[in-house]
Amino acid sequence: MGKFVIAPHMRLHEWIAVEKGYFEQVDLEYKLEDQLLSASGNRHDLGDRTGAYQTFETGRTCDVSSACHWTVNVAAASGHGKLYASAYSVSPCGIFVPYDSDIKSPEDLANIPISVGFQSGSHYSTIQSLEPFLSQHEINLSFADGLLFKRMENLVDGKVPAVSLFSGPYYFMEQLGFRKVLDTSFMMAAMVAEDADLDDVEKYFGALRLAQKDIDLRQELYTHYYRDEFPERFRDQMDTRLFGPGERIVFEPYSREIFDESRKWIAERNIFDGGLGDLSYEQSIVTPKVFELVN
Repeated sequence: MGKFVIAPHMRLHEWIAVEKGYFEQVDLEYKLEDQLLSASGNRHDLGDRTGAYQTFETGRTCDVSSACHWTVNVAAASGHGKLYASAYSVSPCGIFVPYDSDIKSPEDLANIPISVGFQSGSHYSTIQSLEPFLSQHEINLSFADGLLFKRMENLVDGKVPAVSLFSGPYYFMEQLGFRKVLDTSFMMAAMVAEDADLDDVEKYFGALRLAQKDIDLRQELYTHYYRDEFPERFRDQMDTRLFGPGERIVFEPYSREIFDESRKWIAERNIFDGGLGDLSYEQSIVTPKVFELVN
């Protein structure tokens, strides 16, 4: 049997697990593999209206990866893998504009193009967070500016007026003085490949549980790992001492209630033209017990 292939998702956990030897402690043979390169080798520059869901459609070549829970939900119900239902994550996210922008409040974003990842976390969470302030027709989303790091580059380079960002870019924009107009935090979920070894999945999440404890206790020891996934051009500018913990894994079930309510919310906003998949909750998930080390 080959190594368990992990696609890191711009968070600290996997890097801590490598540093601390947690994968070895749970007896997991693994390798890390970037799944979000474009055909030209550019990170997160996948083209117009190509986001997380489309990468599941075309097939991610790994045993486990992550995306926002809305997309993993629909992708799993459409037969593109299995949603890991024994845990989920919560990630800080926000809409940022240049420091000298005239946009100072959520209402000022009316009809302003906001760069988000198509059918990715920023797509859904931007709608969700702006609905208390703007009408549906005033929320103007741009899908042409790529995924996380590409959108960040476009904002830094003055190419776009407003961008939704999470993880390291969220903290980096704060460091550089960009204005956060609105918090848009959202849930993430893990996608498990159909042929993944569920014993390895258990071990993987057991290692992440240990890493989460480290982040909760001493985040400042690990924020330097954000550099590992950033574009090279920004690494010398980053002061990761200012960065926060980012995504937090919650070891609680992704329940049928969450599954159904999320699909209802997506359907009401017509985010998917081709339906949300026909598989039931039971058919869409895997729920192996999380591996725990005995001290």
